[in-house]
Amino acid sequence: MLSCLVFLLLGACKQEELTEVRVGEVTRSIFYAPLYVAMEEGFFEEEGLKVDLRTIAGGDKTMTALLSDGIDVALVGSETSIYVNAQEANDPIINFAQLTQTDGTFLVAREAIDDFSWEMLKGSVFLGQRKGGMPQMAGEYVLRKNGIDPHNDLELIQNIDFANVATAFASGTGDFVQLFEPTASLFELEGVGHIVASFGAQSGHLPYTTFMSKKSYLEKQAATAESFTRAIQKAQNFVYANSAEDVAKSIAPYFENTELSLIATVVERYRAQESYAKNPILDEAEWELLQDVIEQAGELPRRMDYNEFVDTSFAEKAMN
Repeated sequence: MLSCLVFLLLGACKQEELTEVRVGEVTRSIFYAPLYVAMEEGFFEEEGLKVDLRTIAGGDKTMTALLSDGIDVALVGSETSIYVNAQEANDPIINFAQLTQTDGTFLVAREAIDDFSWEMLKGSVFLGQRKGGMPQMAGEYVLRKNGIDPHNDLELIQNIDFANVATAFASGTGDFVQLFEPTASLFELEGVGHIVASFGAQSGHLPYTTFMSKKSYLEKQAATAESFTRAIQKAQNFVYANSAEDVAKSIAPYFENTELSLIATVVERYRAQESYAKNPILDEAEWELLQDVIEQAGELPRRMDYNEFVDTSFAEKAMN
């Protein structure tokens, strides 16, 4: 009896001894569904981790929090690591697990278009995203890929704050707008606009959003980073193995003001074009395409060596 009691006590202690990981996400988005699945389905706890999730609006602020040790891990676009590492920091920022692998925006037209072609944007008023931001750079890349010069073939508006772009379009500005979900689908439901194309489907695979940390943290907390990445892999498997409705139910607590049916619609849309990465590995082709996109936009400080700023060892172990 005593031995059983000791065993139970030890088991209880073991369950309580979770390693805390402070994670800063650049925004709250259904685009990041696997992260919330990992939290709600207990995958982090299974790996002995307790995640303290904080939403830090803006890539600059998120990276500042990471550099100042306010957080341990940042979930943000890989381009931010390029900008920081270009300043030759003593403690480089390393991308170690990928969450999304395409652009997450959609092209929304004011009127419904049955047979859309990108040529229709020529001569139009296009309400884009912030200059130098990844959505805008990926958007310009897609336009050029389809034979459109974003600065000469249309009237490009990109001086509106990210938070106000949707409102500006709803108020009558622009013929087309580049929007994230769930706003794009919500506009369709309300008749404000109509989704006619996906920038994500056109962009190709990019390390659009990744988990990154200081090199020193990954060296000191290698076991924690591996456990963290394994939990993300479990969540990625869950997202693709279950129905969009079940995924929506799992992440619904993070989107209290969004209808469950709308969450499911967005999950299915992102899943159909494989915006959610199926594993945490950021491969070299994706890294190089990212730099091509940034370079075309005139924002790349210099090419960054994949082997120096990407570490796939944790993802490879998690997959095995």
